[in-house]
Amino acid sequence: MWQFDYPWLLLLLPLPWLGYRFLPDYRETRSALRVPFFAAMSRAVGQAPSQAGTRSNRWQLLLNLAIWGLLLLAAARPVLLEKPIERQKPVRDLMLALDLSQSMETRDFTDANGQKINRLAAVKEVVQGFIDKRQDDRLGLIVFGSGAYPQAPLTLDHSSLSLLLDDTGIGMAGPNTAIGDAIGLSLKLFEQAREQEKVLILLTDGNDTSSAITPDHAAAMAVAKGVVIHTIGIGDPGAEGEARVNLQGLQQIAQATGGLFFRAEDRTALDQVYNALDTLTPHQVKTLSHRPKKDLFCWPLGAALGLLALYHGGALLRPYLALSRRRQEA
Repeated sequence: MWQFDYPWLLLLLPLPWLGYRFLPDYRETRSALRVPFFAAMSRAVGQAPSQAGTRSNRWQLLLNLAIWGLLLLAAARPVLLEKPIERQKPVRDLMLALDLSQSMETRDFTDANGQKINRLAAVKEVVQGFIDKRQDDRLGLIVFGSGAYPQAPLTLDHSSLSLLLDDTGIGMAGPNTAIGDAIGLSLKLFEQAREQEKVLILLTDGNDTSSAITPDHAAAMAVAKGVVIHTIGIGDPGAEGEARVNLQGLQQIAQATGGLFFRAEDRTALDQVYNALDTLTPHQVKTLSHRPKKDLFCWPLGAALGLLALYHGGALLRPYLALSRRRQEA
């Protein structure tokens, strides 16, 4: 498909005809020899004086009109519209925060074969499936234990994110639990994001014992920055010390930020939690489209220059051709 970028210039096409029709001839005053018997001389030789200008030269008139039309076509800038190039841009950033404290080593989850596995192994399998479903979202990964650390920045490279998820291990961030620091670190990483919607999914099996900022304070900061936090508790609320999950605290964090709290006691429930999160945070992308244009003005412009070159080349050769013809006749 092609089009003109400046089609209004084609309205000037009749301008030469209007000038030809209504404007007077252009005349020049020149020095000349006047004789009173010029008409008698013309009759004697059998020739009449010709009128100068394009009005008596039909071919030159047609050439001028053709050149004018071709130049206007070039000025109107014809372009060929190629197939549109579309690119999808995510409109949401999702950050995953995983607890790697020592209590995640508890083997109270089962895999697809019914074998007992530790909590982190079950979480990895479910989170990996969640990552595979979020191809259009920018995802990041934070791990926390005694401190919080960025494992992967917000990225669309989900293959690298999966590899970094596989590299996580129990205790690599320390044996304790720092939920408040994990929220604070996620807020710091979200500051570099350009998208309006920011979501943190925080999973833990313990209570906060080593954060520099309390979870309540971190949640208040998240509210101020417009970050929604969904919390998932997978630990034992009846345990003691570091292994006891603070379900009430997780619920308060989620409610304060407009998120949801989930309780997952086994792998099936954990899988259902991430399926529910996938439904609650559907894919949202902004499609950016660009349609390349290929300029075609060179064709009418080249045709105009070619016609002028042919016409003037013929005018230069005409005297030599006439002389050659007279010699042959002689």
